[in-house]
Amino acid sequence: MNRRGALVTGLTAGAGLLLTGTGRAAEPPGTEPPAPGPTRAPGPTAVPGPTGLPGPAGAGPLAEGVRAPFVFRGFEWGARPPSSPPKIWDRRPIRILVHHTAGANGGDFSVPAAHRMARGIQSYHMDRQGWLDSGQHFTISRGGHVMEGRLWSLRELNEGRRVVEGAHSPGQNVIAIGIENEGTYIDAEPTPMLWDSLRASCAYICAQYGIRPTELYGHRDYRNTICPGDRLYGMLPRLRDEVAGLLGVRLSAREGRKAGWPLLREGDAGPLVEAAQYLLRDAGTLRGRPDGRFDDRTVTAVRDFQAVHRADDVNGLLGGESWPELARTVTAGSEGDAARAVALLAEHRKVESVPDVVDHPVWQRLLGTGGSPVPSGTDPAGVADR
Repeated sequence: MNRRGALVTGLTAGAGLLLTGTGRAAEPPGTEPPAPGPTRAPGPTAVPGPTGLPGPAGAGPLAEGVRAPFVFRGFEWGARPPSSPPKIWDRRPIRILVHHTAGANGGDFSVPAAHRMARGIQSYHMDRQGWLDSGQHFTISRGGHVMEGRLWSLRELNEGRRVVEGAHSPGQNVIAIGIENEGTYIDAEPTPMLWDSLRASCAYICAQYGIRPTELYGHRDYRNTICPGDRLYGMLPRLRDEVAGLLGVRLSAREGRKAGWPLLREGDAGPLVEAAQYLLRDAGTLRGRPDGRFDDRTVTAVRDFQAVHRADDVNGLLGGESWPELARTVTAGSEGDAARAVALLAEHRKVESVPDVVDHPVWQRLLGTGGSPVPSGTDPAGVADR
């Protein structure tokens, strides 16, 4: 069976999208705004990314056999019309960002509950955030029901060549597909239904766009945020591995894990906090001696640093947005607080020798838990983030 005509076993049943053999959504007449025409957004005119048959190169040898998850389109869950047409970019995304909604971990796993949740997110994003539509491309409920977030995201995914501009993470709204997962996953794990749908959705997105299963990240990898929660973030190596299995790719332990930027917050303590304090003092926002305690003094220093560097959220959380700016390049023979931070981390990690140039990948290895570096990369110019 052609993968575009199949449904993932065990996912949502009921009214929604069944993909046809052409890869286009079967649309009842008059129920959804017309799809965009040939107009292009500012930016690249070519479609970068892997090509080839039977499936996009890079996703894996079994990409052609990956089944499409059942997805409710916006008009089926009661979406409002966007305040303006979403922008569509003539390029493929290169990664997936996993989010949580930071809402309640409720026990109503029904389709109506999922649709209410999607409407609530859209209203918040449009009425409180001032965005034109839901910020994320897709939403998954705790019951495992998958829904289109921003209008036309599903259609463009099915075609596999263009991407709708989202608003789920500044700097990642074109180059990354954003998936919101209902609930808060700081101390709790997602439900099995949500997990199965997340895995299936990621595999299909990878197959359609030619994204390697290693390129699944948490929101915190690129912003100063707790999202997608400590527990769900800690499950990302498992998600990469399971998605890789569906795509026929074998990942090494290093590929499945990421030596990313740690999320530090008030109440934390230890060598990573002390290293951050040295870097904050090096940047001129921390006064006094580093002591390894993320206290009020450190929160203020982080906030001041974020304000100077015009962070998206000046919130005192030290995450994937501020670390790359704080962890400046240090060369062999350097002196000062940044060099002291390198020495401290090297001793903590029991590293016998440090490269002559400590750049972001080296910082990530010293700060992280091992694995491949989290890549940089931001949206092209012209993204409105709304």
